[in-house]
Amino acid sequence: MIVIQAQGAQRAIDTTPEQARAALRSIESTGRTGLEEMRRLLGLLAEDPGQEAVTTTRSQPTLAEVPDLVSRVRDAGLPVDLRVEGDVRRLAPGLELTGFRVVQEAVTNAFKHAGAVPVAVCLRYGATALDIDVTDVGGAADQQATSGGQGLIGMRERVRLYGGTLDAGPCPGGGFAVHARLPTEVEPL
Repeated sequence: MIVIQAQGAQRAIDTTPEQARAALRSIESTGRTGLEEMRRLLGLLAEDPGQEAVTTTRSQPTLAEVPDLVSRVRDAGLPVDLRVEGDVRRLAPGLELTGFRVVQEAVTNAFKHAGAVPVAVCLRYGATALDIDVTDVGGAADQQATSGGQGLIGMRERVRLYGGTLDAGPCPGGGFAVHARLPTEVEPL
């Protein structure tokens, strides 16, 4: 995410300085969030089995934070359209985090491989599954491959951990699409 935002700031610094400043503020926020997540992970790994769990001031990202993610990406110069369909509900924490990370990685890959082209993100809440679609229209820099990158492998592993599926590949008319389906369970409130 930070790389996308930095690239957006570099592109905007001379022509639209306010957009560059917004991207830099977003880089700062994203960096702080990443450090908090890393501290939490390292704390969990270093825990003694008999000690209380490490607490953190920031929880893991959820699907409710996807609009903020999309806003930060837009600030960095990537045109992203977000649609949310179905009855939005809170899911199990692991599913929430997995869904957020799939959107984050797919949008990052779109920018990295296709450039600043339009990207569509759709979260579709069904009765028994959450479907996530992230599609870009492709571009001059479109070099995405269906294998070889750690991003797609990581997404597949995360989704599989929750019994889901992930399909990713080039679209027939150009561009690239990522589709994840995660079986859902409503978390008790």
